[in-house]
Amino acid sequence: MRLLIVDDEVIIRTGLASVIAWHELGIEILPPAASAEEALTRLAEEYPHILMTDIRMNGKSGLELAEEAQHLLPELEVIILSGYDDFSYAQQAIRNGVTDYLLKTSKPEEIIKTVLQAKGRITERWAEKSREGQLLRENRERKFARWVIEGQTNSGSCPSFLAFDEEHALPVQSIEQVSGNKRPVSRQVVVIEAEGWGRSSDALLRFAVQNMIEEVLPGTIAQVDKQYIVCVLPVASENEVSVYRIKEGIDRMEAWLKCSLRAVLGEPVNHSSELHRSYQTALLALQYRGLLDTKVWRYQEVNGKRGGKTVLTHEEETTLGTLLMDNDPVTLTTWIRELITRLIAEPDVTPGSYGACLHSVIIAGHRWLARTLQAIGREQPSRLEPWTPETDKKPAEIGDELFHHLYDVMQAYHSRMGLGQAAHVQKAIGYIENALAQDISLQQVAGQVHLHPGHLSELFKKEMGVTFGDFVTDMRIRRAMDMLVVSPAKVSEIATISGYEDVKYFSRLFKKHTGKTPSEYREQALAFKSSGS
Repeated sequence: MRLLIVDDEVIIRTGLASVIAWHELGIEILPPAASAEEALTRLAEEYPHILMTDIRMNGKSGLELAEEAQHLLPELEVIILSGYDDFSYAQQAIRNGVTDYLLKTSKPEEIIKTVLQAKGRITERWAEKSREGQLLRENRERKFARWVIEGQTNSGSCPSFLAFDEEHALPVQSIEQVSGNKRPVSRQVVVIEAEGWGRSSDALLRFAVQNMIEEVLPGTIAQVDKQYIVCVLPVASENEVSVYRIKEGIDRMEAWLKCSLRAVLGEPVNHSSELHRSYQTALLALQYRGLLDTKVWRYQEVNGKRGGKTVLTHEEETTLGTLLMDNDPVTLTTWIRELITRLIAEPDVTPGSYGACLHSVIIAGHRWLARTLQAIGREQPSRLEPWTPETDKKPAEIGDELFHHLYDVMQAYHSRMGLGQAAHVQKAIGYIENALAQDISLQQVAGQVHLHPGHLSELFKKEMGVTFGDFVTDMRIRRAMDMLVVSPAKVSEIATISGYEDVKYFSRLFKKHTGKTPSEYREQALAFKSSGS
């Protein structure tokens, strides 16, 4: 498809002709014309499909050129270039039949999009005029989808354009130059994801990548499928060669299309009937895009990962509770970022384990809120919206979403706090509830609520009717009572979780408060539950 640029300013016309890799977009750039008169003399011989012209030139204007050119070539696509001062003039031109309009200050990606849209319109007209060609293209696309994407390899013989057995070779230009071998030993499916032109132009960007990749990587068969570009590539005996070639191609396409690309290589296969398996492995590897800081990766790099951490440790839950209680969004943000960084750095992390651990953060936050409000006798909020992380998002996006959910939890707690002296006691109780498994001292809790230990002790006695130490012991015993009923954990484990390293001391204290040993209490509680059910 041929493009003719017309402008009487040599810097503009040569710049437009050279700054964009037109040939890699499937566009043949004709020598630029310096005037409308020159362009008109060349139209009949060079037959351009797209005309890009300045609106103001010496001699005939761009509008006059457009009108005469469309008389000669009725299907010519005309794109007008103008300065800001010509805006209303250019609008009138569009109403008079000019195809499109661009400011001279437009960025390269805007120019590329406009030309590709014109190319798309021309291609559609050609397809309408050649129904047979359209049917052939659609048939090829159906065969590609059925064989590679859907895996329906039992529905007939492999399409010739995909076959690479002994009788058929995938059409490849100069394989010896690519791999050093006489013929490729295998093929693999590569899935490419493109973004950067805005959601409304996503389809056009994928169309551009599909057009360009077959030029950048000779021998590639590419097809757009939903939000991806699916490619079948010949590979050399060493898979690293393929990675290098694709990285080089991705860099070139990003530079010219002003976009962001990611490519995932499926498992190499040795027969056309296995292409669907290569496609499936590429999709599996694509799920790791939020966990890898690279633009190109292979299925082999993520295959076999067993999964990393899936839940917060007790210490991390305690830290989270303290942050929520402190009402410090900045520190909470830092903690979230550090957690995500640690999770991604785990060698065996998978999207499943990553998502599970992030989800456990939300569960821990909700659990802290319910437990703490119950401890201070406050009404619990209506159920907060659940959150399921989309693990393929960038870490910063995931971190922002996680922060917003935890911030809601934090605000739900602080909005229910009282005022004055009672509020200090409530905050102290919330902290105690969150740190029962640790050593808890009056001085430590007083520091958390910013009071003198003696003053906090007096407030506790006044508000709760018991001393600080008796209150902590009572909370620990109550937690142990709950866990003995609902958890199969050993008595020694429950003692530790309740803040007592010495299980004998815990048992004596438990019996003093309840009249039964921990084992007797559990047996009686379980027997009561069984008889009730």
